[in-house]
Formats: sequence, C-alpha cells, structure tokens
Amino acid sequence: MTKVITTGNFKGGVGKTTNAVMFSYTLSKMGKRVLIVDLDPQANATDLLLNTMSSVYQQKPVFKETLFESIKSKKLSGALISIKDNLDLLPSYEDLQGYEKFLYSNFEDDYSQDHYFNTLLEPIKKDYDYIIMDVPPQLNKFTDSALVSSNYVVVILQTQERALKGAEKYIEHLLQLQDDYNLDLDLLGVLPVLQQNGSDLDLDIITDAINSFGEQNIFKSRIKQMARLKRFDRTGITDNVKDINDRRVHDVYKKVVNELIERMNLIEMEGKE
Repeated sequence: MTKVITTGNFKGGVGKTTNAVMFSYTLSKMGKRVLIVDLDPQANATDLLLNTMSSVYQQKPVFKETLFESIKSKKLSGALISIKDNLDLLPSYEDLQGYEKFLYSNFEDDYSQDHYFNTLLEPIKKDYDYIIMDVPPQLNKFTDSALVSSNYVVVILQTQERALKGAEKYIEHLLQLQDDYNLDLDLLGVLPVLQQNGSDLDLDIITDAINSFGEQNIFKSRIKQMARLKRFDRTGITDNVKDINDRRVHDVYKKVVNELIERMNLIEMEGKE
C-alpha cells in the first residue's frame, strides 16, 4: 500500500523542504519507488532535484507541463519528471500561485477544495511505494490539500523558539483537520534539526518539545548541522562513497528513514490490535 507523507511546520526556514527531498532520495536508494510532490510555489524542492538531475546525473530535465497545468487538466501524470531510478517529481513552477484561486473558483465549500488534489493523486498512487509532499509553511489550501492526501505527517523542528511554536500550531491544525474530515492521518513524529549541534538552546528546545508533544513523538534521530547538506543546493545531491562528507550526510538520513519506517510499522501494528 502506498504511504503518503507530508513534512511540515508553520515556521519557514526550518529544513522542511531539505528533509522532504532527502527522505525521498534515501527511500529511492533503498529500492523503493518514490514520488515527491512539490506543492509549494517557491519550488525549492523542484530546484534542488532538477539541479541534481542536470549536475549529478547529466540529464536534461524536460517539462511536458507544469504541476498547475496538470491539476487544471485533471491528470497529474502529464507533469511527471523522472529524476533518477525510483525517484519521480511533480515539479512546481511560479504558475502554482494560482492554485488557491482555482479552487475557490471551481468549488464552493472547503471539503471539495481540500479533497480535490487527493482525487487527482489517487490514479497514480499505485505506481509508488512512497509519496512525499512538500508544502509552504503557512495555513492555506496547499497545506490542507497535502494533509488530506496524506497518511502520515513528519513535523520538522529546528531547535529555535519560533520553530517550536510553529510546530505546536501545525499539530493543532493537523488534529483539527483530522477531526473535521475524519481523516486516517497519523503524526509519525517530530524530527529535531539542530541549530548548533547540541548547544544548550538545542537541548532546551528539545526538552520543551518532549513536554509539549510527549517523548514517544520525538524522533530519536537528529539532523545535525552539516555543511555538505547546505552545499547540495548548489551542486545537487552528490553521493560519492569515497567522500567522507557525502557518506556522513547519507548515513544520517539512512538512520532517519529507517526510524521513519519503524514508526509507520508500529502505528500500523497498533491499528490492527
């Protein structure tokens, strides 16, 4: 069964897009068929993956149509781009800014607006093991469309006060939407992204997060500051086994993704009891 996962926080700049892309890349390396949906008009995930495609894999990206065009034509497959083996992308472009206006013009109520994207995603779900959704860090129709389409959510928590508040508000909204629409949607956990690799502030924020969300909802894995991870925006995602910095990044994400899968398995086992 296809697993659809949204990464989120209502605070921008916390690493939400980077982690969505790295989850997708790592799962594809594990032999899983993965689709990343860039449902953010800023198109940062699209930029990173297309840069990887051209700079690392020496392949020229070919746009058949934008994601927004495929949304309007009711056939998402027209916008699919194959980045590498096992990894496809539904790419964002600046025209996606018209998505909310499109929904308001074509659907009268919140339910229809929020469920429209999921109806388009259903026909292609069968082609993937995992679908990762990246959305803007705001309360809007992009976020609600992704959450309605998802089975799971990973909240990205950069260790700063505003990111903690953004995470709390995000989970409040997740629970409200879950209740409003009776969604089969679970929080996989809160993933800490350390600002200063274990500073007192990092530890304080994580302690506050444990008090707020419960220790069981905090990922044991941590994403530490890594210069190579930042460098990927310029170079694309490099994966040279002889390069210690590349290995360090990919080893970290392998651990995170393994924990992510373990958490999904635990939730599904509990659901069967």
